[in-house]
Amino acid sequence: MFTATTQHFTARRLALTAAAATTLVLLAAGPAAAHMEVESDKAQALAEHVEISFHAEAESDTAGIAEVRVILPEGIAPGDVTYGEGPKGWKFATADDGYTVKGPALKTGVSAEYSVVVRQLPDAKQLAFKSLQTYSDGSIDRWIELDEGGEQPAPVLKLKAAAPGAKPISSPSPSETPSATPTPTPSAEPTKASASPAVETTASEDDGGMSAGALIGIGAAVVVVAGAAAYLVRRRGATQQ
Repeated sequence: MFTATTQHFTARRLALTAAAATTLVLLAAGPAAAHMEVESDKAQALAEHVEISFHAEAESDTAGIAEVRVILPEGIAPGDVTYGEGPKGWKFATADDGYTVKGPALKTGVSAEYSVVVRQLPDAKQLAFKSLQTYSDGSIDRWIELDEGGEQPAPVLKLKAAAPGAKPISSPSPSETPSATPTPTPSAEPTKASASPAVETTASEDDGGMSAGALIGIGAAVVVVAGAAAYLVRRRGATQQ
């Protein structure tokens, strides 16, 4: 048989158990409450010139955020991303797989908010932007997990289906312009230069041959005339004697 004292003890024990369970739930949910968010007003596949905003929540109680490093999802090239707005003094720089925004450390507890502009979003349902959030003391929050239920999930931008008629725009290839420009000029000039000497050489040789023949003929004629003159002189002398 339960007495009033027993019932009071049982009720108190249940209350303490519930309070302890609630505390554990709150403690477990604490780290997951801080995260990085991403949003855009033009979150649509194949949309062009899209501004994407990021909110990196501050978690540290002793240091401020000094840098955010983002690994771009497939379909977005670093060269197609430009800086929008960000904390005062922060700079934007691209890398092989993404970009970095960094600058003077923000005050402790202040979240980092910035935006970038993407030339065109890929034809996808969602985009995950893996991010590394670095503080002034060197500690890093790694928002890179693709599982939304993870402790440090990567910020994900969900996209609407592409608009009818929307098509991917191709990025210009840097190698096309240089290779097309120099090709005609060098090929035309050597051909002309190589043909001219051959023609000039042949003409010179022909001119030289004609001049030599004329000189030989003139010399022979002079010799014949001189011989005839000498013969006539000798003959006239003999007659007079």
